Amino acid sequence: MGLLKKAFKNMTKSKDPNSPKYRREMAMSVVGQHIKYVTEKRDDVDEVIGRNGGLNIRGDEFIVYASANVVFRCKIDELQIWELLSRDGVVLTGPDLENGGKERTVIAYYVYYRK
Repeated sequence: MGLLKKAFKNMTKSKDPNSPKYRREMAMSVVGQHIKYVTEKRDDVDEVIGRNGGLNIRGDEFIVYASANVVFRCKIDELQIWELLSRDGVVLTGPDLENGGKERTVIAYYVYYRK
């Protein structure tokens, strides 16, 4: 029964990265991850903007919390999100509500846990 349920879930997943359904599914797939550090590219240099945090959802907002601060906050329906090919982290792009709606791209690297 579990295999059938998983196959049906994969068939109904949204495949359009610009659709709100896809964005919500991606946000739900990474929420709860613990973060080692968060970077942002500034002047062609990746700078660490936070360490030791997590990825959370509150209401309709996706929140990146690191270094005891909210370093990135965006409405889920406006968030572009994709995992790194290595599965070591996630790239988040969208209007950051913590910085007046300025469009930002941050990369959150997960804490490594052997599964």
